[in-house]
Amino acid sequence: MKNNSKKKIKYIYYFAGFVSTLILMTLLSFTFNNSSKSDGKTEFPQNYRVLVPHIPEELDFCGEEVPQFNFSVFERIEREFIVNTYYHSATILYLKRANRWFPVIKKILEENGVPDDFKFIALAESGLANVVSPKKAVGFWQILKDPAKKYGLEITDEVDERYHVEKSTEAACKYLLDSYERYGNWTLAAASYNRGKNGITKQLERQKANNYYNLVLNEETNRYVPRAIAYKEIFKNPKLYGFDISDSELYKPFNTYDVKVNTPVKHWADFAAKYKINYTTLKLFNPWLRENYMTNKKGKTYYIKIPSQNSIEIIPARE
Repeated sequence: MKNNSKKKIKYIYYFAGFVSTLILMTLLSFTFNNSSKSDGKTEFPQNYRVLVPHIPEELDFCGEEVPQFNFSVFERIEREFIVNTYYHSATILYLKRANRWFPVIKKILEENGVPDDFKFIALAESGLANVVSPKKAVGFWQILKDPAKKYGLEITDEVDERYHVEKSTEAACKYLLDSYERYGNWTLAAASYNRGKNGITKQLERQKANNYYNLVLNEETNRYVPRAIAYKEIFKNPKLYGFDISDSELYKPFNTYDVKVNTPVKHWADFAAKYKINYTTLKLFNPWLRENYMTNKKGKTYYIKIPSQNSIEIIPARE
């Protein structure tokens, strides 16, 4: 009898434990389902899709065919389409900045006989911002000090024309025209802008090649032209690649006029005040001015950009 009583008690404990576990699992499941519905983080949205971006069957750079029939070339191109389609923050900024700066760059390229596609090289170089690279290349076109001086840009403690969009674009055009004369090919000219003319020439001779797409290059130069090509196609039809940006959200071109200066300037803040702007605004429109003064000992003529009246809002000075 005692043994039977012990067995009954044991079974009761087992049954109670089973029921308790079942109740606990039910409660946990209910809590999990409710939380997933409320915050949307644990259940992936069913209508969300990540797609391989559309790549046109025919691509070109400056009218020169991109040989996508070669698997290696296609994969290089596809990589840049994927990266720049899904690198949303950067590409959104590039689309917004391009509306301001592409018209400026396009005009200078056209005047110099350089194909329009090279505006995407400027984009690949800097994202259309006056950045400085670890190698001290500067500006939209990322020009090093020696080439800058060779192609006519002034660099002093007070002035650095690599930050001057128009003048640096002129210098880039001169470089590219020299490269095209050497290679007879715009794609190689573009590659040389990244690698250097001596670097590309050395590799062409070393590898007994005559085509950019047949060269074994460092990764940066290997991706350089494909990146510009990807930008070109994405910018043709941003919505096709998921960028639904209205015209009102794009950065507007600047409306400015030039003021001729051929004398010393004691302080650019005082100069700016004469035109009802402040020092910050003057520097935003003239980033090539590197000091708060200019000695101008040689009486050189400069043209300072001033925003047209009422074209921008000025933060008032503190009273």
